[in-house]
Amino acid sequence: MTIYSSRPVVLCLSGHDPSGGAGLQADIEALLAQGCHAAPAVTALTVQDTVNVSDFRVLDREWVLAQANAVLADSQVAAVKLGMLGSIEMVDTVAELLSAYPHLPLVCDPVLRAGGGGQLGKDEVGYALRERLLPLSVIATPNLPEARILAELPNGTADECAEVLLRFCRNLLITGGHGDEAQIHNRFYSRFEAPQTWLCERLPGSYHGSGCTLASALAGRLALGEQLPSAVHSALDYTWRTLRDAERLGHGQFVPRRLPLDFCS
Repeated sequence: MTIYSSRPVVLCLSGHDPSGGAGLQADIEALLAQGCHAAPAVTALTVQDTVNVSDFRVLDREWVLAQANAVLADSQVAAVKLGMLGSIEMVDTVAELLSAYPHLPLVCDPVLRAGGGGQLGKDEVGYALRERLLPLSVIATPNLPEARILAELPNGTADECAEVLLRFCRNLLITGGHGDEAQIHNRFYSRFEAPQTWLCERLPGSYHGSGCTLASALAGRLALGEQLPSAVHSALDYTWRTLRDAERLGHGQFVPRRLPLDFCS
């Protein structure tokens, strides 16, 4: 019997999605697929399905701190992934928590909207996240609509948003897919090197949990010791495959298939 696991532990602070398409379940599955162990700390409960989100409730500060501190005290955490926080108070709580662990690579997915368009936090939450958590992150992974909110540029291009956001964070991955282009442009920006663009084929349909999948896969690759540009490429390739194989489990968006069918066999 193995007493100590060799799998890196990734602490995930995010919301619970009862449809299983996004949120902490997406984090868990994507990290398992990378060969990591997910330690999920719930920040919020949501009422949502594969169509949209209708309500959410952010948990009390004390509950979130207690969950995260229990993991941090017990396990050798290799990376941290942030998802839905939902309130300015929760942003402040997480910033306070993580400021004591500057050595941990932090992947920040600034979740402000569900895939169906419903709000998972006001724009003011995004501004607080930009000021408090982006500076602690090794990389942030907004899609273009989220990047526009964070940069306060409603019609900004990815390049224009990146110019603003790199004042707050060291590295940035702005994902595409929200226009009608035949190929999706995923753009990596850094204070330290020239921008890079990865192209992928646009797939038919829309997807629930693709951003969570990407950010968690990226956190997993970093936890495994992969260098950042390579980890970004690995996470993008993995995410595209989960979308290619996605399933329609409800009446709305497709859910990425993050684990192979024979995973538990």
